[in-house]
Amino acid sequence: MKRLFLLGMTVVVLSIAAAYSRNQSPPADGLVVQVEERNPWTHLRLNNDPGEFRFAMVSDRTGGHRARVFSQAVEQLNLLQPEFVLAVGDLIEGGTEDPDRLATEWKEFQGYVCKLQMPFFYVAGNHDLANLFQEKAWKEKFGRRYYSFTYRNVLFLALNTEDPPRQGGSIGAEQLAFIKQALQQNADVRWTVVALHRPLWTQENLDKNGWLEVEKLLAGRPYTVFCGHIHRYQKFVRQGQNYYQLATTGGSSRVRGIPYGEFDHVAWVTMKKDGPLIANIMLDGIYPENMKRYISDESGVAEINRKPCHPVRGVVMLDGCPLAGAQLVFHLINPETKRTTRTGDALIEADGSFVLSTYKANDGAPVGEYVVTVANAGQFEGGTVPATKYSIPAAYARPSTSPLRAEVKAGKNVFTLELKK
Repeated sequence: MKRLFLLGMTVVVLSIAAAYSRNQSPPADGLVVQVEERNPWTHLRLNNDPGEFRFAMVSDRTGGHRARVFSQAVEQLNLLQPEFVLAVGDLIEGGTEDPDRLATEWKEFQGYVCKLQMPFFYVAGNHDLANLFQEKAWKEKFGRRYYSFTYRNVLFLALNTEDPPRQGGSIGAEQLAFIKQALQQNADVRWTVVALHRPLWTQENLDKNGWLEVEKLLAGRPYTVFCGHIHRYQKFVRQGQNYYQLATTGGSSRVRGIPYGEFDHVAWVTMKKDGPLIANIMLDGIYPENMKRYISDESGVAEINRKPCHPVRGVVMLDGCPLAGAQLVFHLINPETKRTTRTGDALIEADGSFVLSTYKANDGAPVGEYVVTVANAGQFEGGTVPATKYSIPAAYARPSTSPLRAEVKAGKNVFTLELKK
């Protein structure tokens, strides 16, 4: 009798009607498949919840952007087909009060994003609002410097961290009032996504830059934050919520890969019932069906004032043991003021060895006297070398207290740095 029942059930139509309201008619095009006593599949619960949606995040394209990266990302996004694209700022090189140059840069950028087959939402960065002249140009072109929108019961806050410009990053009182109002008007949304440029929560003036006030306003609701600016990928957890600092989508980078959080990518965000699911998609892994990359005429911008570099490598030990996964930084000493400038850095390998990078991967450092700091990896975490937490004396972590010195000369430089507890 059971077999007859199963054989009689020759076709089953699966639809997503349960996810629709009772007043709506179910879609006519569900899954149609022949079901037998044994079937070559795991189950028929399709991953098509109508409450879910997908969008993409793009990051920095400035600081000396590299040729044919962002324009290629636009074509790749058209392959991926998100429902919309959201930025985290630094879209043009900016930093100018020349109207012709500024108009040319915006024309170039808008020429790329207008090719997207889905909406593109702007967020301003310090390169986009570098001065009052650029702020005026933004207002004339785009209007609001911060705004919000909702989609499928999710609130999106696009904030401006250059409020006002040239202050090193902050959110002013007027914008805080806007955030408060937007949150009050959308008190019942299932999630809130915040997109901004600078990671204000990492700044020394955290008690004055407005971010703590933003977090107070967000308290009590589930939310996720996306930022850029540093050109390195890093995940933070604050107030029990996830904060993502994206890498680059064509901006200046030493592109040393995942161990350093230096890569070109888009963040693919799937908004599920219990929050966003993040997938970082590397641009060098997205190809069309013919396996031919799109080649554009997007030119890069060379960074100026670069000094010649010389190879720097060596070994770092703590009481004779290698500090695998720790972070090493060379700080150039100004011979006149004695002030230091962070210059090159590296992750220490499993055997204690390191290769320094300043402008490009493994290019070394300019000639000069340096203070060297060594600390447990923070923003570099996520690499192939486990970021073990060592008991490194605190003095080694700051240029003002580290006893480690190195002089980089023309030619090859090899250093053995011994740390003592």
